[in-house]
Amino acid sequence: MSQLVQIAILPHSLEDKEHILAKVFEKVDFRMDDVQKWNIRKRSIDARQKKVKYNLQVELWLKGEETPQRKTYKIQDVSQSREVAIIGAGPAGLYAALRAIEGGMKPIVYERGKDVRSRRRDLAAINKNHVVNPESNYCYGEGGAGTYSDGKLYTRSKKRGNVLKAMEWFVDFGATPDILVDAHPHIGTNKLPQIITSMREAIEKAGGKVLFESKMTDILHENNQINAIQINHKEWKEYKNVILATGHSARDIFYLLHKRGITIQAKPFAIGVRIEHQQELIDQIQYHGDDQNPYLPPASYSLVEQVDGMGVYSFCMCPGGIIAPCATDTNEVVTNGWSPSKRNNPYSNSGIVVSVSPEDLPNYDPNDPFVSLNFQKIVEYDCWVAAGKTQKVPAQRMVDFVEGIISTDFPKTSYFPGLTSVDLNKVLPEMLASRLRAAFVAFGKKMKGYYTNDAVLHAPESRTSSPVQIPRDPISLEHIKIKGLYPCAEGAGYAGGIISAAIDGINCMDRILEKQSS
Repeated sequence: MSQLVQIAILPHSLEDKEHILAKVFEKVDFRMDDVQKWNIRKRSIDARQKKVKYNLQVELWLKGEETPQRKTYKIQDVSQSREVAIIGAGPAGLYAALRAIEGGMKPIVYERGKDVRSRRRDLAAINKNHVVNPESNYCYGEGGAGTYSDGKLYTRSKKRGNVLKAMEWFVDFGATPDILVDAHPHIGTNKLPQIITSMREAIEKAGGKVLFESKMTDILHENNQINAIQINHKEWKEYKNVILATGHSARDIFYLLHKRGITIQAKPFAIGVRIEHQQELIDQIQYHGDDQNPYLPPASYSLVEQVDGMGVYSFCMCPGGIIAPCATDTNEVVTNGWSPSKRNNPYSNSGIVVSVSPEDLPNYDPNDPFVSLNFQKIVEYDCWVAAGKTQKVPAQRMVDFVEGIISTDFPKTSYFPGLTSVDLNKVLPEMLASRLRAAFVAFGKKMKGYYTNDAVLHAPESRTSSPVQIPRDPISLEHIKIKGLYPCAEGAGYAGGIISAAIDGINCMDRILEKQSS
């Protein structure tokens, strides 16, 4: 069995193996001569004290002990195997497909959007011409929302599945092994497309299929069993097992399920704004003035505050990042953030969002599964109107927002379509605006310098999670009433990021494989 040793080192010593080992052997009763292998298992920054350090978990194997040998992902031919349908080629869908191949089934993945390369033209059209393609955008297409809107791989979901396996598959398809070590692993939007492409090519090489511009437009079930799906309003395909991994923005799927009598329900979600600071300022705050240290990465932050019974918190914080236009329809504005692998842009951005339950909403009806979705849509529409019905965003400097002053100018922004100066207090619902105002003041007390008029709010940050849940059995993971239908990941309300979605895709496919073998 390996030995785990916790040490703390200064940032400049991170690459100094002799120094690291010297610190390790201060804590153990054996010598280097007794060790056959060692590595850093976990690495994290500790900036709680004035002197910033790295916390390392070092793993050592003594001579004579068996060292683990990781098995990389292996492709096998499933071209003649039983088929399983997967709707959506985001992380949940791709990982479900990879697990299907591993288990001997042939995955058929239907993706409404385009492949990663073709998506780029549609993203450029949003940024430059304010033209939204409802089927190809930051949310729809190969790799899902994460491909072009960041690639942070950390998750708090330690009990939902094999986090390490999900991370290792990313490495197998091209990610740096550092993601297995860092406490907050990150790939970067510039590197994710090639990794996603490699996954798709492996699926196809094994005999599976990934079909682009193939949208599920209808679904057939009889006697509480899924029977078939319709693609592009034309072709019907018969399946007894369908994984529904369509993501948090596929509103048409929610409407379709409801129309076909498949139970869905409103769920809590979060909505607010995306705030942008200069990264240099966040570094100064978080690193206690040691912001020029070349051994420290761009700093991140995590903030939370309870305001009038609702949580207000930072979401999807992007050091050295960019704010992106993530609308999926023509009459809405949506923001999100992403970072390249080096996180070397001069801006820091984060969602600052308010937790909202269906019961909190003014038109709450316990029998209406769309009450949260409708609220989300209203906010996005109102912001679109406030920005002149373009993909510009309504914006305001932070202190101006708290004091109700319309900003007369803005610092340079990473949001390419541009900003429109408004009073966000008159655009956002008061239940959101009042809590955001109080939270920003409180955040300024927790992070000295954070509350500044040099920071700009971009509205809205509204796609934090699905406002609708597709309920499923906790054991079989099938829909509570429809056998063979597996609501999966973010779009079904059971995940909150790339890794948790990937794990949920694996878990759903595991249940199908178990059912097929019984």
